[in-house]
Amino acid sequence: MSFTHDDISEHNNRKSCWVVIHGAVYDVTDFLKVHPGGSKVILQWAGKDASEAFDSVHAPEVLSELPQTALRGHIDVTKAVKASDREPTSQEHLKQANPKPPSLQTLINLHDFEKVAQDHLLVTTWAYYSSGADDEISKQNNHRAYSKIALRPRILRKVLSVDASADILGFPTSLPVYMSPVGIAKLAHSDGECALAAAAGREGLVQVLANGSSMSIEQVMKSRTAPNQPVFQQLYVNKDMKKSVDVVQRAEKAGAGAIWITVDSPVVGKREMDERLNLSISATDSDDEGQGVAKTMASSISPFIDWDILTWIRRITNLPLVIKGIQCVEDAVIAHKHGVQGIVLSNHGGRSQDTAQSPILTLLEIRKFAPELIDSKMQIFIDGGIRRGTDVLKAIALGADAVGLGRPCLFSLCAGYGENGVRRMVTLLRQEIEANMVLLGVTTLKELRPEMVNASRLERHLIGSVRL
Repeated sequence: MSFTHDDISEHNNRKSCWVVIHGAVYDVTDFLKVHPGGSKVILQWAGKDASEAFDSVHAPEVLSELPQTALRGHIDVTKAVKASDREPTSQEHLKQANPKPPSLQTLINLHDFEKVAQDHLLVTTWAYYSSGADDEISKQNNHRAYSKIALRPRILRKVLSVDASADILGFPTSLPVYMSPVGIAKLAHSDGECALAAAAGREGLVQVLANGSSMSIEQVMKSRTAPNQPVFQQLYVNKDMKKSVDVVQRAEKAGAGAIWITVDSPVVGKREMDERLNLSISATDSDDEGQGVAKTMASSISPFIDWDILTWIRRITNLPLVIKGIQCVEDAVIAHKHGVQGIVLSNHGGRSQDTAQSPILTLLEIRKFAPELIDSKMQIFIDGGIRRGTDVLKAIALGADAVGLGRPCLFSLCAGYGENGVRRMVTLLRQEIEANMVLLGVTTLKELRPEMVNASRLERHLIGSVRL
């Protein structure tokens, strides 16, 4: 069926919401309540051409997930209301000033990418990516904790070359580094998670695809540089368990190498920068609650799971399982008893519960109270606040098998850098890792020992005893 502009414009509210996407007319009225990004972003395009807004966040395949009845017909896109024909939305008034981005070669560390991202992202996107919970104490302490660990280099070791390669769940990697699951990467660059996949392949890294990826896993797999390039799938257990089954089965069919179950956010942390900006945006919309992007995106996560979730997931897949979000030695021990292939020591980048202890402190707990886990078959990963090659080496020396990078992957995508930006970021980290291996006097990661670091300034914060 063919529609005119006037036909579409009549359906511009919550009771009847139609949008035009690349010439197709969709009735998304029933979808408003379940849209992962909230209803507000759809309603501002009700009765209009939403193609540009859709493309900025989603891959085209997402449209196939709408029920067939949602497609009402088609319209000539030239007859629909485009961005140039309307007043700017409140969010568009919040665009950052966009000076010409600096040449990639002028960026010499991971902090530089963060500065560029702050200058070039929408302020709402910056708030979503960068914000931590409450007073952001955990977010700040994640990085500061590494500065409290001193290195103890060995000299005169005649290090002719170094090998920084590692193994993650049986997959060889060129560095003890993987890409942590980061949601809606398309807000940073139009290629989103596909750019991350291409960069990971060319740099020899593992990518963990976010449950809230803006690109489908099928599209991400096509963006790999080799058929055997590993991609793992993150899973947030959904309130609708069938949706979680679909995520796992779809990932397995696509060729994912493991499932990473994130368990540290049964409810979403209060990310005040994110919420405050969205409140200002929705101040003129009495129908919108104005909650932040993070809270809206995570509204479907189930808070009603326990350790039995591992039994449930093993019924539907034989893929290796990793639990992401271990924050104390007691739960690390329980995870090991449940036979998972890996754990991630993480407080969600300081985005969930503020003042939760830094992951590196949890690693020290494991060293003190359950050292057998470090030499077990279960791999130990760690993320949060890692920005330097020395941070990586400190974590490995203390018993981690690899570290995860989240925000740096997003920041290095922005300002139009895309895959090249991510590769530059990884190259800089690689240079720091290899140079500091030489300075420490080691040729391989296996030669890193706990006595090569002095963590006494952190160890004083360990509790006296635990009941395992």
